[in-house]
Amino acid sequence: MKLPPLRAVHCFESVARNLSFSNAAEELNVTQSAVSHQIRILEEYLGENLFIRQGRKLSLSDSGEQYLEEISPAIASIAKASQRIREGEQGSIRLALYSSLAVKWLIPRLSEFRRLYPEIELTLNMVAEDPELTDSIGDCFITVDQPKRNFVAEPLYNEVLFPVCSHKIWKEIHDKPLPEALWDYPILSTDSVYRERGKDWSKWCEAGGFQLPDDVDIQHFSHMLLAVEAAKYDQGITFANGYMMTERDLQDLVMLPSHGLETGDSFYFVYKKSRARQPEIKKLSSWLQQQCG
Repeated sequence: MKLPPLRAVHCFESVARNLSFSNAAEELNVTQSAVSHQIRILEEYLGENLFIRQGRKLSLSDSGEQYLEEISPAIASIAKASQRIREGEQGSIRLALYSSLAVKWLIPRLSEFRRLYPEIELTLNMVAEDPELTDSIGDCFITVDQPKRNFVAEPLYNEVLFPVCSHKIWKEIHDKPLPEALWDYPILSTDSVYRERGKDWSKWCEAGGFQLPDDVDIQHFSHMLLAVEAAKYDQGITFANGYMMTERDLQDLVMLPSHGLETGDSFYFVYKKSRARQPEIKKLSSWLQQQCG
């Protein structure tokens, strides 16, 4: 199926709707002569006169009226489909973010967002690694990767980790000097933080000006969520993101009185520049900034 010159069709729709070449030129942000040129191209392509010109008065010919009636729904459908790809379904939004951030930070706060914006259908897509910034994954993202082009990246917070343990272990070490008291217990390391086994604890020691003993019992976990759950059950001492510690966590865990570990990761709320004016994106962005303030 051969398509007509689509730019000319677009110009025709605007002229036919406005019944004015000058108004159509202003609407399309082109010159009036450019609009006239496109109309001539389309009329030559169709072999029909689409307009009747009587002095300054412009009206549609019978062929023009028929053509406008048949193409208008198609143009509206194209515009709607394009807007849906650019801005998503009105009233709904998909947020892709790390599982740990979703479980430990966002979900406990989610009821407030739903109370403030009941008209927004927010769907969460939890990912283990840095999310791929595509429409198939989400409409917007929380990630530590700051994209360079065609995206807006709004800073949320900088990650700082603190050592935590169960109340049982804390009772046993609270009157002993730190960090020496820690080495009597298993040290729970999270591979996902630095992508290197045990590096979280060696970096924490380095930041505190001391060394990690060679004979310390280090147990490895792929994810911080797993290590934190193990610590709740008296299985050792691990790191938790201080920003994500909830009141429920503090019923089971104690944040040790020590220095924090800045991982160098900064979390960003990310979305396409083309969706910057989407109401759902703007509301979610504002709410996230308030939560991080």
